Amino acid sequence: MSDQLFQFQPLSDVAMAIKDGTHGTHIRVANGVPFLSAKNISANGTIEWDSSDDRITESEYFQLNKSFPLEAGDVLLTIVGSLGRRAIYSGERVTFQRSVAYVRPNPKKVESRFLFHWMGHPKFFAELQRRSNATAQAGLYLGELGKVSVPVVSRDKQEKIAQILDTLDTAMRETEAIIKKLNAVKQGLRHDLLTRGIDSNGELRPPQSEAPQLYKDSPLGWIPKEWDIGTTESYLNRIIDYRGKTPEKTESGIPLITARNVRLGYIDSEPCEFIAHEDFDRWMTRGIPQKGDILFTTEAPLGNLAQIETDNRLAFAQRIIILQAGPRIINTFLKYFMLGQMFRSRLFALGSGSTVEGIQQSTFRRLLITVPKSLTEQEIIIQKLTEMDSKINSESKYAAKLKQTKSGLMNDLLTGHVRVTPLLETTTP
Repeated sequence: MSDQLFQFQPLSDVAMAIKDGTHGTHIRVANGVPFLSAKNISANGTIEWDSSDDRITESEYFQLNKSFPLEAGDVLLTIVGSLGRRAIYSGERVTFQRSVAYVRPNPKKVESRFLFHWMGHPKFFAELQRRSNATAQAGLYLGELGKVSVPVVSRDKQEKIAQILDTLDTAMRETEAIIKKLNAVKQGLRHDLLTRGIDSNGELRPPQSEAPQLYKDSPLGWIPKEWDIGTTESYLNRIIDYRGKTPEKTESGIPLITARNVRLGYIDSEPCEFIAHEDFDRWMTRGIPQKGDILFTTEAPLGNLAQIETDNRLAFAQRIIILQAGPRIINTFLKYFMLGQMFRSRLFALGSGSTVEGIQQSTFRRLLITVPKSLTEQEIIIQKLTEMDSKINSESKYAAKLKQTKSGLMNDLLTGHVRVTPLLETTTP
């Protein structure tokens, strides 16, 4: 591939047809042909629909299909509302509303997969936005769409570029599927571990229905006989809060953790805010949190929680309480229990607020939790859930790396900055 940047030409010069979906009014029916819109073109580049989508009659579909039948390889592009999502039509028996444009590539000039990937490039999207009308709902006329620029490159090179980007797309989809599966397994594992626990052999106890002699009744239902039940407060050494005004922020200093930073299971570095070093002792007079303590948001949002994983000094704003575990419970077990469905369903049932959902600290203190008496059993449960979290984190990091790699390659390959042939050897399995 030449080291020179690609030349560009209008989309209309490389397309056999550019058309949008029907503008007509059609009667919806319970059983018929899916009648899709921009919402059915996903951000991942696929067409997605289910039984809840609108349908039209066979006769209306026949008339629409007769005037302009979609062909496999046509590139679909959303042009009303959610501008710029795209997919390749592969022969599904569906039809579209006017919010979706059909672009039929001229096979002598542009390959469908190459055009699909170019439509995902930031430069393509930026030009779409410039050419869209400035009404309340973003839209793009077909004439303007035809003027959008497309790289001019040989079909052979288009196919090689598409091959590389397709390979990355496949790897990303497979990784996302793995993450989805691992999360489902994690949900089931967490439920089992937090309701059945681990027996003396290091195995999950059988469910109560199979071994009723291993369980006892409690206000939270059946729990293992080796477990205790008590209020959240009874298992804590201390609850630290920071009621009052949010401290004055500075451009640098000690990181300030607000409720916006506390996510479900982790602390987000964004937004990144600070307070001055000299303000730390004055602001943190209610108590200094320690590594391992649990952060819990009492409102806006309610119920997010994370564990402090550093010895570095951190400052905390209002709407967060810090939970310091007592001798009968391990901090990380408390975190996992509070992430479980049993605890969260009761939390949100009790949470209330006229404008913002929240929970009074006095109410939070009375929430019941169930805990293995044995710290060893708690440690084994923590180990199993931590191992699952590690697998998910590893796959998530790999997915992020693939996304970053693809972003860089799209910019280089689709504009001609980088030769394509050497990359085939490194990206093709």
